[in-house]
Amino acid sequence: MGMGMRMHKQWQWQWRRGNLLPLVYLPVVVLSSCGGGAGSSLGFSVRASTSSEPTSRVRMSESKMQRPPVAKKVEHKMEMFGDVRVDNYYWLRDDSRSDPQVLSYLQQENDYTQFLMSGNKKFEDQLYSEIRGRIKEDDISAPERKGPYYYYQRTLKGMEYVQHCRRFIPKTKSSEGDADPPVSVYDTMPTGPDAPPEHVILDENVMAKNHAYYSIAAFKVSPNNNLVAYAEDTKGNEIYTVYVIDAETGAPVGLPLVGTTSYLEWAGNEALVYITMDETLRPDKAWLHKLGTEQSSDSCLYHEQDDMFSIDLHASESKKFLFVASESKTTRFNFYLDHSKPEDGLMVLTPRLDGIDTFVSHRGNHFFIKRRSDQFFNSEVIACPLENTSETTVLLPHRESVKIQDIHLFSDHLVVYEREEGLPKVTIYQLPDVGQPLKTLHGGQAVKFLDPTYSVDPSESEFSSSILRFSYSSMKTPPSVYDYDMKTGVSVLKKIETVLGGFEASDYVTERKWASALDGTQIPISIVYRKDIVKLDGYDPLLLYGYGSYEICIDASFKASRLSLLDRGFIYAIAHIRGGGEMGRQWYENGKLLKKKNTFTDFIACAEYLIEKKYCSKERLCIDGRSAGGLLIGAVLNMRPDLFKAAVAGVPFVDVLTTMLDPTIPLTTSEWEEWGDPRKEEFYFYMKSYSPVDNVKAQNYPNILVTAGLNDPRVMYSEPAKFVANLRDKKTDKNIIMFKCELGAGHFSKSGRFEKLQEDAFIYTFIMKTLDMVPAGGSGGN
Repeated sequence: MGMGMRMHKQWQWQWRRGNLLPLVYLPVVVLSSCGGGAGSSLGFSVRASTSSEPTSRVRMSESKMQRPPVAKKVEHKMEMFGDVRVDNYYWLRDDSRSDPQVLSYLQQENDYTQFLMSGNKKFEDQLYSEIRGRIKEDDISAPERKGPYYYYQRTLKGMEYVQHCRRFIPKTKSSEGDADPPVSVYDTMPTGPDAPPEHVILDENVMAKNHAYYSIAAFKVSPNNNLVAYAEDTKGNEIYTVYVIDAETGAPVGLPLVGTTSYLEWAGNEALVYITMDETLRPDKAWLHKLGTEQSSDSCLYHEQDDMFSIDLHASESKKFLFVASESKTTRFNFYLDHSKPEDGLMVLTPRLDGIDTFVSHRGNHFFIKRRSDQFFNSEVIACPLENTSETTVLLPHRESVKIQDIHLFSDHLVVYEREEGLPKVTIYQLPDVGQPLKTLHGGQAVKFLDPTYSVDPSESEFSSSILRFSYSSMKTPPSVYDYDMKTGVSVLKKIETVLGGFEASDYVTERKWASALDGTQIPISIVYRKDIVKLDGYDPLLLYGYGSYEICIDASFKASRLSLLDRGFIYAIAHIRGGGEMGRQWYENGKLLKKKNTFTDFIACAEYLIEKKYCSKERLCIDGRSAGGLLIGAVLNMRPDLFKAAVAGVPFVDVLTTMLDPTIPLTTSEWEEWGDPRKEEFYFYMKSYSPVDNVKAQNYPNILVTAGLNDPRVMYSEPAKFVANLRDKKTDKNIIMFKCELGAGHFSKSGRFEKLQEDAFIYTFIMKTLDMVPAGGSGGN
């Protein structure tokens, strides 16, 4: 999924609207033809229910459900720069998520979806069983060493959620006294009858019993391994409650911390640092909490009052410092907190300088800093002494062809995660002994990867060891965890995701191709298909995925449920379009603000390339994107509806102009540096020219599936609802338009692992139905 643990966390509140995993959706909607033009008769209009009338009673009769709901029109005029926009569906926005009339309309859409999908339910259920049948339901993750323990997650057969477990590391002859046994790439956690017993610290299945949605976003073990702090969300709105428990007994320690983000770190063994949000859900305050005290007595370490900036938090690999950062889309500066002296509060590490973006860590008597600026757009790595942060030494200079994406420190090594020619790289540098001068680093050792297109992400590693852990996958290689000895170059596979059902990686082909954009820029495309089925004659079905925002890299990775498409003859492709970060910082800069339309035209160019090279035809080409990728789907549907057979827009950010004009909506102010500030005339008219809701017109559209989450804090459910209402009102075709709003989840859909597979089965059923690939009678045979 992309950007690495710390980088992933760094970006968590920067995407509006992002999810790095393609094809993880909310369940969604219909598969029968329904008329749509303004002159067609579409049955009933939404009626308002009274507050005393339960939503469950606001149901359509079976005869009426044969036609889609029609949202009523209530004229709402918005004027700026002499331009008047009319939004007839503005009334669908209800910030409280409790208006009976709105909930009634959403429920009618869901009922309509269920009615229309019922004819395909047998095939969908068979598809779900097939997808689930590939999973080893009772499994454990690759154990991670932390002090005297192995920590890991266990899944149980038939259970939706994980157990968080640990067991002691047995003492060996080479370990003396209380010293922890040495770390080796050949290290294996014993599990036999003579092994130390497994201890379940927390069972999410137990915790989730009384909740329709359950997610733990942070699970932090104290430095002495005695306590665990975790952040829990039971609504999907990404507002968390933090609990501290005894790691052995599970007993609560103190009262929970409420209204937090998932940013959470230990400051020693007796204090926590956490982040809270303002009323627009912008992370704006960092707090120090001492165990055993009331939350109301916590001390505020930093308050960021500039609404263009948000607060981030991470710990150094050495576990000696915490770093609080404040960041916009172009600027990031850092403070540090010394674990040994938390009473000293935050100290400035890198100053607030417009256009300078710094990410920091620590090793020995130096801070290490990844620094980006307009001049050094792909970043450089510098270091400074702890006692003099203004005295810097360049360790890795800026390179125009190589982007430094992340750094990972060890006691004797620096690991650099880079990107070159659109592919991730891992380069390892030996560091001089602590206390010796730091100089420019040369002769890095690169880790070799075999697939033509792939993904690599950092994993938790022991700072004091020479063992680097990373996860690797490609479109035909299941997620694999490796331990790499940085001294010897030996790499050992520790865990590969089990794929049942006869999967053989050799049955599939992965390719990397390049499409020419309108301005001649070469756009990389990652492709996978089954070589014994696909003919490459222009008649193969193809699903094209895209994102292209926030500098996020959508690298080629494995998804077991996708095999249900590939094994039926589908080609799956990812368009690595501008606005993402795959090809470096300038790739991102050339797909944002007043260059945002490059994102959309790049995607269209990739689609046309795939058709030209006979990977598919217009009649067999389906497209998919979520969140900001849903904006992409909405934009290209308005621009080139003739190019696609079907489209999936998951939680799509489609009401761009109206949303970005409203600073009360979560994430808006901090994203003016991403999309532009439409209070300025130039940005207003540019954003209006592509905003999907504002550009729906009377034309033929392909089959479209749209999803939303009622509790979504990143893309308000009303955006996709308005998009669907506009499409139904104006489109001139008889293709299907489907909308499903998940009433008990947020941006990232349902929380259970099997629930997510059900959503995949639903999406795939929709895609195959539009291509007339659902077997007669619903048989699920390949």
